[in-house]
Amino acid sequence: MANQQPLWSPSQEARQKTPLFHFIGWCAERHGKSFADYDAFYAWSIAEREAFWSAIWDYCGVKGKRGERSLEDGDDMLAARFFPDATLNFAENLLTGTGAADALVFRGEDKASDCWSWDRLRAEVSRLQQAFRALGIEKGDRIAAMMPNMPETVACMLAAASIGAIWSSCSPDFGDQGVLDRFGQIEPKLFITCDGYWYNGKRQDVAAKVKAVSQALKTPVLVVPYAGDAPALAASLSDGRMLADFIAPFQAKPVEFEQLPFAHPLYILFSSGTTGVPKCIVHSAGGTLLQHLKEHRLHCSLEPGEKLFYFTTCGWMMWNWLVSGLAVGATLCLFDGSPFAPDGNVLFDYAQEEKFAVFGTSAKYIDAVRKGGILPKQTHDLQSLRLITSTGSPLSPEGFSFVYEGIKSEVHLASISGGTDIVSCFVLGNPLKPVWRGEIQGPGLGLAVDVWNDDGKPVRGEKGELVCTKAFPSMPIMFWNDPDGRKYRAAYFERFENIWCHGDFAEWTEHGGIIIHGRSDATLNPGGVRIGTAEIYNQVEQMEEVAEAICIGQDWEDDVRVVLFVRLSEGRQLDEDLVKAIRSRIRTGASPRHVPAKVVQVADIPRTKSGKIVELAVRDVVHGRPVKNKEALANPEALDLFAGLTELEN
Repeated sequence: MANQQPLWSPSQEARQKTPLFHFIGWCAERHGKSFADYDAFYAWSIAEREAFWSAIWDYCGVKGKRGERSLEDGDDMLAARFFPDATLNFAENLLTGTGAADALVFRGEDKASDCWSWDRLRAEVSRLQQAFRALGIEKGDRIAAMMPNMPETVACMLAAASIGAIWSSCSPDFGDQGVLDRFGQIEPKLFITCDGYWYNGKRQDVAAKVKAVSQALKTPVLVVPYAGDAPALAASLSDGRMLADFIAPFQAKPVEFEQLPFAHPLYILFSSGTTGVPKCIVHSAGGTLLQHLKEHRLHCSLEPGEKLFYFTTCGWMMWNWLVSGLAVGATLCLFDGSPFAPDGNVLFDYAQEEKFAVFGTSAKYIDAVRKGGILPKQTHDLQSLRLITSTGSPLSPEGFSFVYEGIKSEVHLASISGGTDIVSCFVLGNPLKPVWRGEIQGPGLGLAVDVWNDDGKPVRGEKGELVCTKAFPSMPIMFWNDPDGRKYRAAYFERFENIWCHGDFAEWTEHGGIIIHGRSDATLNPGGVRIGTAEIYNQVEQMEEVAEAICIGQDWEDDVRVVLFVRLSEGRQLDEDLVKAIRSRIRTGASPRHVPAKVVQVADIPRTKSGKIVELAVRDVVHGRPVKNKEALANPEALDLFAGLTELEN
């Protein structure tokens, strides 16, 4: 059913003030073009990728040498090379500011707070750079960090990038095997860790884990003080050193920025690892920088001096995305810990105090705020907040409505989707277009996004695979330890020849937007009809009795039947009436095909460290298959709840 009215529309005056509006005019003048509307400009950004990405470089003021060529082998996705003659340094492009203004603001629940000026950030990066070099770290070496989302983490990453070292991070809540599954593959020359962290008001000790990891990695360990006993931890390690001691011999001086090729490796990010050892995805400095500048500056309208916040850990690609906000000259607002400690207002208190312009979070968080009865619209002054972004899983139509009803009525809400694979977004917000309930506004500029059916044909008005049909700068340059590129090709290019197949089940809308219906590998196939799990969650998770749900397809009598597991709100029990109500809600709100054959109550639902539920792992447990990598989960013990259930035997 078509939505009658958008939830939000930018005024003509507001549109004309956006960097995107200005950029379109700038490109038209530069190339002697006339663009009738945004859609015409988007089409040009796909058709003329060399001109478009060169314009991003120039308009956003990238520091470096662009070189003659913008793209070679552009028709071959795996061979394409953007700016093959260019040189730049990622850290130089992020260390844009000087002076006493805030570059970084930090809150660690209600236990810690800090502010770093641009000058302090530069000084710390300079001293860290010198210390890294004194340790023998060179370009191409890996630096691995198990750190909270705090200022020191940003400084260490920038110092690594300044000399061309490759940065990789995870959050300190990973188990030691989870850390080793990641960092053990990339053999870092230095391991950086905190001495402890806060979560839900409690101090979490990491000493035993750090010892186990450092012994296995056989690498020097840099201990950053935060919530524990850093001197004792450093002293207990065979090659441990305190941050203060590590940089003590060096005085701050101008940072030296190694000029490197556009495709020089910057980050190693890891797939969630729920179907085996995590894939090590290597991203380039140039591709990451250009794509993030485009998204921050044009799609998010980010301006120098504005406050940018994303609720993320250092184990999720949104941290890498957040940090790039420095390239625009924004102030980053960092937060570490639980978003509900001491209570559910903590992030909105932070937003009010610091006057966030951009508040980034997850769909799960928005749903938890809604279910918690928290109404920031009534309790907080969010006047400066102009953009809310949501990712991690599809934001339900009710989640869209709640943002406008419960948080702020005059705000641009951008549901965004992409991933670790591209360290950015395929589909995201657009400040020139209206927001429709339940819809992502559209594809990113310069990205040839489409939806294809199983026959490799573009489709409208029906569900299919989210694809990208032309090469783009933030494609991974490789997977680590994949010398012949076989794992890389298998991950994205096996389904369709020379086409990036992202693994999302998606659909175009009548407004030119996109709906993501869940992961393709988790889609259900009862009677041979593909159903996205998000369509079921959108219905059942709106019921006050249901706190959370997870849905799988169970092999049954030569077909697949839909099984829905529900974690109920406190004090609720699953009885026949509630099962009937759940099925009725799904039948009415989705379709009869979506109605589960079985509804089963569970006490907990397994999820990754970044909060994503793991449908494939649950499906494996139900079918008696081993789950290959439980270390990727925040609560692996929850998987046991799905083994040998009598409810699924008939």
